[in-house]
Amino acid sequence: MAEEEVKLYGTWVSPFSRRIELALKLKGVPFEYIGVDLSNKSPELLKYNPIHKKIPVLVHNGKSIVESLIILEYIDDTWKNNPILPRDPHQRAVARFWAKFIDEKLLATGMKASLAEGKEKELLNEEILEQMKLLENELNGKDFFGGEAIGLVDIVATVVAFWFPISHEVLGVEVITQEKFPVLLKWIGKLQEIDVVNQSRPPREKHVAHVRARMEGLNSGSK
Repeated sequence: MAEEEVKLYGTWVSPFSRRIELALKLKGVPFEYIGVDLSNKSPELLKYNPIHKKIPVLVHNGKSIVESLIILEYIDDTWKNNPILPRDPHQRAVARFWAKFIDEKLLATGMKASLAEGKEKELLNEEILEQMKLLENELNGKDFFGGEAIGLVDIVATVVAFWFPISHEVLGVEVITQEKFPVLLKWIGKLQEIDVVNQSRPPREKHVAHVRARMEGLNSGSK
């Protein structure tokens, strides 16, 4: 079989490109990572994703696939080992539901909260906690959302495990605690035992500095 060409266009801090990196590593697929400067988008990025002009973009043998949830399913369909989606049609549908819930509900609410102020911010933060409780209930009784092994929802939910706590640390608040979310906290501990998961996270200190600078920029812009 001819050697396959796999390229991933992403940014070091993006949970969306990092989740693709994690899926490829779980599958043992060699790939070339190409860092993208989103303030100066390259001709290659615009060529491979001319509609959204965003990362991540997976290029497999010259053909591009965009949108992280679609890319994850493509990876699972293309490389069959270490499946990240269940075989059972109903379980697959449930996994897709929770993956979309994280992106379209939890992350969307989090983005609104980061830009809001006063009472609106308080209400949005309460909504985030309610959404996280739904995740906690879905995970209860399991090691991973995928069951005994890491799966699609675990990969997508790494943003909750590793990006959320960094933002909370910079803000000086604790959200994912033993008292509030014991199941999610235990799950995060299990993720941290997996080498490829740790390899697919931004370097911690660099991540903290990036979030702090971004929040200071937002605060100065609102004055």
